[in-house]
Amino acid sequence: MPSAILEEYLEAIYKQAQHGEVRPGHLAEAIGVSAPTVTATLGRLQSAGLVDRGQRGSVVLTSEGRQAALDIIRRHRLAERFLVDVLGLPWSEVHEEACQLEHALSPRVQQALEEFMENPRVCPHGHPIPSADGSVAECVGAPLCEYGTGDVVEILRIEDETEELLSYLSSIGMFPGVRVRVCDVAPFDGPLLVEVGELRYPVGRDVAEKIVVTSS
Repeated sequence: MPSAILEEYLEAIYKQAQHGEVRPGHLAEAIGVSAPTVTATLGRLQSAGLVDRGQRGSVVLTSEGRQAALDIIRRHRLAERFLVDVLGLPWSEVHEEACQLEHALSPRVQQALEEFMENPRVCPHGHPIPSADGSVAECVGAPLCEYGTGDVVEILRIEDETEELLSYLSSIGMFPGVRVRVCDVAPFDGPLLVEVGELRYPVGRDVAEKIVVTSS
């Protein structure tokens, strides 16, 4: 099994690849390390057969690397689910805690957790939990900022799992599974006014683009 550091890289590469080409500079920024450190670590991953280098130095997971990345993501999201559903921790605070737990879960404990929690399909933030065979359920949606006045939508997931954003969304009741109505959209990339329950809140475009929803 890769070390905790290599697992962190695999997870970051997989997630960035969902949005386009992965470059070493992107990884350095996401993980918070220097460019030479990324270069050295990518060399270790390549030697282990977990990544390849594509055109213009881009980083691509091999089939083995993809499976390893999905395994760590699965452990992370199961850990988040356990921390929220069983231990009762706030959903805004479990991402960093799960980052610590994910490296310590053995396959046996991982399977036991799944069975105990009756095979959850998504993490508390709405991201699908990969299955043991590496398949990932499709969860099609669009950013909230793409909807207009009068649209009623259901929140699928929150793309950004930083504690500050999740705490804010929690304070206004915006969780996966919650239905919201777009009351107004300010021009010139201004905020959206959304109705959650009986209350209305302004949501900035930068926040709305991180909330993935589907038409309700």
